[in-house]
Amino acid sequence: MSERIPQASVAADDERMPQAGVDVPDRRGRTGLDRVGRDLVRNPRVRVRDVRVLTSNWFVTRATTFDFQHADETWTTEERETYDRGDGATILLYDRDARTVLLTRQFRFPAYVNEHPDGMLIESAAGLLDEDGPETAIRREAEEETGHVVGNVEHVFDVYMSPGSVTERLHFFAAPYVRGTVADGSRAGLADEGEDIEVLELSFDDALDRIGRDIVDAKTIMLLQWAALRGPFAARHPLA
Repeated sequence: MSERIPQASVAADDERMPQAGVDVPDRRGRTGLDRVGRDLVRNPRVRVRDVRVLTSNWFVTRATTFDFQHADETWTTEERETYDRGDGATILLYDRDARTVLLTRQFRFPAYVNEHPDGMLIESAAGLLDEDGPETAIRREAEEETGHVVGNVEHVFDVYMSPGSVTERLHFFAAPYVRGTVADGSRAGLADEGEDIEVLELSFDDALDRIGRDIVDAKTIMLLQWAALRGPFAARHPLA
């Protein structure tokens, strides 16, 4: 026996209001955001069936339904929510001779609401690409957040930071600076975006020791550990 759909539901569906980001522009002027991911064919074990936009404010939350083939060759239908904030870049600024690094401290509400004592996180300079390439973006963000104009940069690696739900891929860089050219404790950031950033110049050994205590930001920890293992402070660094 087939299920009968109430007439009121059909009428409501036919009269669906235009959705921002799908049918009409959202606050960033975007439409068609429900088409993202529908054409994916790189993995033959995944067949995308439907994409729904749940929210489209500054960033986008989607629910995607797809068929997935398991190792035993059976297929199941799955649904996953994804949070799309675009890709980003981060950079470790270091003085190898002085054994110092240039970091920042700023308020992060998501950390504050999840039990961080005051939400003031120590981080490497970082930001979203915003239509720029990764190297161009990180030069812009480093200057905005520290006041330092970056010269030559080294690409370190690219990482998916929270692949269970967030689409962001973060591009990691490192670059030298000279100790004392940026004042420890100076303020930076874009006031019109609500940024109030403190610049921190720390000894590299102090920064390493603070991992897990007051340095609890993942990207910063990854860059500090890279610097110790394979980067400018490694025992057998190519420049040593």
